Amino acid sequence: MLPSESAPDHRNAVLFELFVHSVVDYAIYMLDVDGKVITWNQGAERIKGYSEEEILGRHFSVFYTEEDIADGRPTAELLIAAEMGSHEDEGWRVRRGGERFWVNTVLTALRDPMGTLIGFGKVTRDLTERRKVQEERSGRQQAFAHLVRAQETERRRIAWDVHDDSIQSMIAVSMRLQMLAAQRRDSALMQLDEAIQSAIRRLRILVAQLRPPALNDEDLVGSIRDYLDEVVRGWGLDCTLRHDFTGRPPPELVVTVFRIVQEALVNVRKHANATAVEVSLTGQDGGLLVRVADNGDGMKPGADGSPEVLSGEHIGMASMRERAEAAQGWFRVSSGPGEGTCVVCWIPLAGSGPVRR
Repeated sequence: MLPSESAPDHRNAVLFELFVHSVVDYAIYMLDVDGKVITWNQGAERIKGYSEEEILGRHFSVFYTEEDIADGRPTAELLIAAEMGSHEDEGWRVRRGGERFWVNTVLTALRDPMGTLIGFGKVTRDLTERRKVQEERSGRQQAFAHLVRAQETERRRIAWDVHDDSIQSMIAVSMRLQMLAAQRRDSALMQLDEAIQSAIRRLRILVAQLRPPALNDEDLVGSIRDYLDEVVRGWGLDCTLRHDFTGRPPPELVVTVFRIVQEALVNVRKHANATAVEVSLTGQDGGLLVRVADNGDGMKPGADGSPEVLSGEHIGMASMRERAEAAQGWFRVSSGPGEGTCVVCWIPLAGSGPVRR
């Protein structure tokens, strides 16, 4: 090859070597055919803790845990890379001093033009912080699922106690009062029975709210549709359900979204003076966007311009917000006098983090 032709190749080789040695976010180094370290860059020194003088000539198994060494993992990875051309892995490695850290590694076999194996190139990326974030998120998701299950279990227990104990006792008292009122023709007893009957109706509504028959924690869309058909239409409201959501969220998210929608609809019944309400479920930003909008009176703006929380409604609003935020989502309310009220929340699905609004 002519000198003029070799000069660019030499310059490129120098530039590439400078690049490799300058990278600090990745450990990039080479091994000989036996697995001994023969090159070392700044990233390798920063991530693994060894200086070039300390590590050159040592076998790369020094980076592995005792368990992996006992299992023959370093040798197995060399054999796989030599056979397949490369080998990618995630797992624990050991820094100088014994600290474990989580990495992604790519081990590549290097061959000369004749196909003879002459060594290996290895690139290692430290993923410890990302793993910590994932573990923390997983821990929060597990805690959230446990909380929702505990809440629903307690709701069912209270519903059963109210139905099987309080309501049945009151029914027995009512029947006795009706017999006495008929025998004595006493109007006061009749009025007392009417009061008990009214209390029984309210308790049955409470039981239905605690554990709605429509709630199926495996079918979000079906649960909301059934609740609208079986309950909300009975309030005299014109109901519409719109959705383009086809996912199957885990039970704790089904329950969370259902409870937010349920509370929003109860608020419409109690406070909005509305004739129609629309519920929509839309996939957005890796999560589920939920809207409950009515055509009622709306809310008066507070001092800060936000919708004024009406008397008796603040607990429901706080409950919806707490549920959404416990699921790592967000909750918003928009309203104005004569404009109705729109409750909006976003709940992330598995694998997506919170989106701030």
